[in-house]
Amino acid sequence: MKNFNGKVLFLDRDDINTDEIIPAKYLTEISKEALKPYLLEDLKLEGFNLKDIEDASVVITRGNFGCGSSREHAPWAFEVNGINLVIAESFARIFRQNMFNCGMMAVSLEKDKMDMVFDEFSKEKDVYIETDFENKKFTIRAGSKKKDILFSISEFDSKLVKSGGWLDFADKNY
Repeated sequence: MKNFNGKVLFLDRDDINTDEIIPAKYLTEISKEALKPYLLEDLKLEGFNLKDIEDASVVITRGNFGCGSSREHAPWAFEVNGINLVIAESFARIFRQNMFNCGMMAVSLEKDKMDMVFDEFSKEKDVYIETDFENKKFTIRAGSKKKDILFSISEFDSKLVKSGGWLDFADKNY
C-alpha cells in the first residue's frame, strides 16, 4: 500500500482539468518518470508556484477535479511526484477511477467539510495530513491546530488501494 501521509498542497479552484495536471504535449513520454517535471506546469492559479509541488504528498482542492480528457497520465504524474492522495469536493469519474486503479486515493468530502479545511488550514504554513486508512480518518495538522475528518471509500476501491492498484488486485484475484 502506498503512503497517504505528508505535506499538503492546496489548489483552491474548481475544474482543474487533466491538461493542467499534465499537458497533452507530454503524453508521448514512454515512462512515468519522464512526466515528473511537468506536473501542473500549465495550472493557472493565483499564488501557485511549481516549487510548491516539491515537498507535497497530498493535494487538497475543490470540485470537479481531473475533468477534461481521460488519461492515466494525470494520476501517473502525481504518483511519480510522490502524491498518492487527492482530496476534493468531487472528481471527474474517469480521473477518480484511474487514481484507484493506480492504487492511489481520490477522496471526496462534502462541500461544508472542504470549506472548513480551506478556511482553517489553507493559509497556514506547513500543513500535514495523516491518513488512518483502517478507521477512514484524516488528521490535518498545522502547528498546534489539528482536525480529524472522517471519509469513506467503497469496499472495492479499498481493495484496490490495499493491493497497490488494479493490476496487482487482478493478479491476486483472477
